[in-house]
Amino acid sequence: EEIPTPFQLPQGAAVVEPPLTGVLVPPQVCWLSPEQTAGKQKPYMYTQGQAVLNRSFFPCFDTPSVKFTYSATVKVPEGFTAVMSATSWEKQKDNTFVFKMSQPIPSYLIALVVGDIVSADVGPRSRVWAEPCLIEAAKKEYDGVIEEFLEVGEKLFGPYVWGRYDILFMPPSFPFGGMENPCLTFVTPCLLAGDRSLVDVIIHEISHSWFGNLVTNATWGEFWLNEGFTMYAQRRISTEVYGLPYTCLEAATGRALLRQHMDATGEDHPLNKLRVVIEPGVNPDDTYNETPYEKGYCFVSYLAHLVGNQSKFDAFLQAYVNRFKFQSITADDTLGFFLEYFPDLKEKGVDTIPGFEFDRWLNVPGWPPYLPDLSPGQQLMRPADELAELWAADGLNMEAIEAVDIMGWRTYQLVYFLDQVLQKSPLPEGNVERLSKMYPKISKAQNAELRLRWCQIVLKNNLEAEYSKVKDFLHSQGKQKYTLPLYRAMWGGSEATRALAMEIFSATAPQLHVNVQNYVKKILGLGGAEA
Repeated sequence: EEIPTPFQLPQGAAVVEPPLTGVLVPPQVCWLSPEQTAGKQKPYMYTQGQAVLNRSFFPCFDTPSVKFTYSATVKVPEGFTAVMSATSWEKQKDNTFVFKMSQPIPSYLIALVVGDIVSADVGPRSRVWAEPCLIEAAKKEYDGVIEEFLEVGEKLFGPYVWGRYDILFMPPSFPFGGMENPCLTFVTPCLLAGDRSLVDVIIHEISHSWFGNLVTNATWGEFWLNEGFTMYAQRRISTEVYGLPYTCLEAATGRALLRQHMDATGEDHPLNKLRVVIEPGVNPDDTYNETPYEKGYCFVSYLAHLVGNQSKFDAFLQAYVNRFKFQSITADDTLGFFLEYFPDLKEKGVDTIPGFEFDRWLNVPGWPPYLPDLSPGQQLMRPADELAELWAADGLNMEAIEAVDIMGWRTYQLVYFLDQVLQKSPLPEGNVERLSKMYPKISKAQNAELRLRWCQIVLKNNLEAEYSKVKDFLHSQGKQKYTLPLYRAMWGGSEATRALAMEIFSATAPQLHVNVQNYVKKILGLGGAEA
């Protein structure tokens, strides 16, 4: 009998469920039962390669330091479609799909999905993929917007080399926000807010087209080369599209996450430096945290600050991408090229300024030595702070509250406002009910970022009349970032919220990713992994 190669899925493979009892299923090939999908009719399979998981999908040098082109032939059962992170694909007879990736990529960026999926064009080089029940919403949300982001990215960082930029909306149980597989970004369906209020999240994944996918960290210990530069690129594109105040507000929420992380771990934790030593036998995924993203962003911002001229630094980023495209590099390569590109800065010895030494940035854990100025965001934060103060008062000043119009506020301004309300909760008796009635834009939002925070406020204020919103939200998706904080809030609350947690988990457990199931079990004291 012919033994199938890793890509040659045997007939019916997409409907094979791995055994669930007591067998450790490798996490990179995820087999979803129908109830874990949006359509609930057919099973679904996807792979997740980052960081070192594709070695159990196909034989490879599973390190980001090696890049290669690939081709694959995938045969799937009738009624299913296969898609991969490839520059070309064609469907042949017998439901067989042939893929080719003509640009060299590291192993972690090879990805495969098999499911009941369809596509719709949303731009000259972009289409959305989703289950049939989500495709209309996906097309409506993304029609025309991706091309704008791509064009701004090309203007800033040079040509987009991957041909197409397609987005695949994963089933609701997909536990991550996005994965930047080239030509085909995987994203959570939580981005389908219904009002385009979360489309800017895709800017981060688009930015990886230059930083991460084209110029790649040679080791996972220098992950900031992928993520710090991508955060900087994302915020450059966002500044061009949405303006500086809004981008500074978004960056302030990122800085707050870094602060929370460092407070939780202690600043001098060895993971809180940009060059992490990953010992043999340690899974790079276990070193994942906010530091490479937000401290990395601060270091790239510091390099821009040393240059002192935005257009000169933009030109440097283009030259950097051009110099190292299709290569895997170290921080020494990056910083060496920076000093070579700006010889006057090299002459000044900017790499050894006391307190800001490049070596300190890379090798000393702790808070970033330099923080970019986010004060332009104050014009958006101030009204949100003032409004939160009004809602936290004992006697509500309705005249002052009604004088503030939040209809024009964009997502991160509303998120910032709700974060302040949550910090001040529980509010005086009756205030949350009034707030809920006054702002249906918030209390009835479809936007996942707003829903998460509204549910947290509902729980912190014991607003039993709206517990159904917590239930609905947790029934609708299984993203780790939204699911775990709500279970923590319920378990840390009253008897009623603890009962609610148990009720929701018993109903939704089968639709959650196995890792998320285990994290929730741990929170609820049912055993399971450390969350």
